[in-house]
Amino acid sequence: MRFLKQAQQWKLFASPFRWIAFHQATKTPLAIEKTFRNLSILVDSDFNLVTHQNNREISYRKIYKKRIDESTFEVEDFGLWRQNSYFDRQTSSLNDRKNLGTVLKACIVITHNDSLNHLEDKRDKHIDSIAKVNYVLVLTMASIYNISINFSVTNTWGYKDNNSQWNGMMGELVRREADIGGTSLFLLKERIDLIEYIAMISPTRSKFVFRQPKLSYVTNVYTLPFDNRVWLSTVVLVLIMLVVLYFLRKWEFAKIKQQELLHKTAYPDVVFITIGAVCQQGAATLPHSVPGRIATLWLFVSLMFIYVSYSANIVALLQTSSNSIRTLEDLLKSRIPIGVDDTIFNHFFFTTTQEPTRRALYEKKVAPPGKRPNFLSIEEGVRRMRQGLFAFHMETGAGYKIVGETFTEDEKCGLQEIQFLQVVDPWLAIQKNSSYQELLKIGFHLLRETGIQQRENNLIYTKKPSCSSKSSTFFSVGLVDCYPAVLIFAEGLAAGLALFLLELYIHKKFSNQ
Repeated sequence: MRFLKQAQQWKLFASPFRWIAFHQATKTPLAIEKTFRNLSILVDSDFNLVTHQNNREISYRKIYKKRIDESTFEVEDFGLWRQNSYFDRQTSSLNDRKNLGTVLKACIVITHNDSLNHLEDKRDKHIDSIAKVNYVLVLTMASIYNISINFSVTNTWGYKDNNSQWNGMMGELVRREADIGGTSLFLLKERIDLIEYIAMISPTRSKFVFRQPKLSYVTNVYTLPFDNRVWLSTVVLVLIMLVVLYFLRKWEFAKIKQQELLHKTAYPDVVFITIGAVCQQGAATLPHSVPGRIATLWLFVSLMFIYVSYSANIVALLQTSSNSIRTLEDLLKSRIPIGVDDTIFNHFFFTTTQEPTRRALYEKKVAPPGKRPNFLSIEEGVRRMRQGLFAFHMETGAGYKIVGETFTEDEKCGLQEIQFLQVVDPWLAIQKNSSYQELLKIGFHLLRETGIQQRENNLIYTKKPSCSSKSSTFFSVGLVDCYPAVLIFAEGLAAGLALFLLELYIHKKFSNQ
C-alpha cells in the first residue's frame, strides 16, 4: 500500500500508465475494495487485478471509481484464462466504458438571461450562439457514456479580478466546482496551466466586417481613367496643337493684313481656343484661314473622343467599390469609423491588447479620449454597417444572420472581413488532471466523425451571404464623389474673382494718373 500511495502522489494511475496487481484468491471482493478505498483509481485508469482462482484458471478484472469522492469501486470482469485453452475476453477496454451512470457538473456562459429559455429550440440564434451550440453537444456527448449533467450558469468566461482571482467559468474550473466548461473559450497563455483544453467544437470567428467603400471615397477617381502614357500623350497633343495654331494665326495675320478681322494678340487667342477644346467649350475667336480651321476642327474632334472616353470611364469608376482596405493598418488610416460588439470577451481583448496597430485602433477609433467607447449591440452595429462607411467587429456567425435578414441582395455584395483577435478558435475545457479527459476527448471526437458537431454548428451559425446581383448594383452619386470637381470649380471661381478685383484695382490706379 505504501508503494501504491506513492504512485498516487505521482499521478501514475492515470492514462497512459497500465497496472497489473496480483492478489490471492482467498481475499473477498469486500476486502479488496477496502484495500483500494483511499486510492484515486478513476475512470481513466487501467488498473488490472489478476487472480489465480485455482490451478487451472486465472481471472482478469479491471477496477475504477467513477468519482474521486466515492468509496465504492466498479469491477469489470475483463477475461478468464484457462489452462490448455484460450483467453476468454468478456468486456472491452477502458476506452469503451460507456455506462458510467454518474453525474458531472458543467458551467455555461450566458450573457442574456432569456437565452436560458432557448438553449435547444434554435430561436434567437445570434444571441449566445456559442453557448447554445456547446450546450447541445455537451448533452449529446454525455449520453454516450450515460452521464447526467448538472449545469451552473455564469455571465463571463472568466478573467482575473483585482485580487488576481479567477471569476466566471474559469473560476469554477480552477476551484474544481465544475467538471466541464460547458462553453468554449479562447486559448490564453495564463489559462493553459490551469485547465485542460480537450476539443474544438465551435469554429467561430470574430472579425471586423464592413461594406467596401466606393472607390471615390478613398481616392480621386478623376485621375484614374487613363494610364500615365495616355495622359502624357494628351498633354503632348495639346502642346503640339497650341504651337501649330499659334504659327497658323501668325501666318493668317501676315497674309490677310485685315486689322478689323484679326488682332495682333495671336498668342492669347490660341491659348483660349486650346483651353476651350480641352474643356469641350467654344472659343471667342476662330481662325479664318482653311488650314487654321482644319487644325482647330482636328483639335476639337481629337479631344472630343478623349473626353467621351474619360466621361464613360468616370461613370464606371463611380460605381466601383474599393478593395484597398485589407489590413488593420489600412483600416486605421482610413476615414471609416468602427464599432465593436458589446460582449465580455471583446471588452477584454480590446482593452488589454498591446500590439501597436491594434492598440492604436482601440485608442483612436474605438475609445478615443473624451468620447464614449463605440461598444454597440449587434443589431445597432449591423444597422450602421448597412448604411455604409462603418466597420463593425462581431462574431461572424451571429452577425451574418442579421445581415441575411436585413440587407438587400445588392447590399450583400462587397462585404469585407479583417481579423482582429490574435487567437485560434475557442476550445472546450475541463478541470486540470481530470480523470474524464480521455473519455470526453473520445466522445467529442465521435461527435465530429459522425457529423453531429457539424450539424449543430450549421443550425446555429450563418455563413457569409453570397452575392447574387452584383451586376445590377447601382450607387447614387453624392457630393463626396464629386469633391475633386467641385474643388476645381471653387478654385476657378476664387481665381476669377481675384483677377477681377486685381483688374479693378489696376484700372482705378492708372485711371487716376
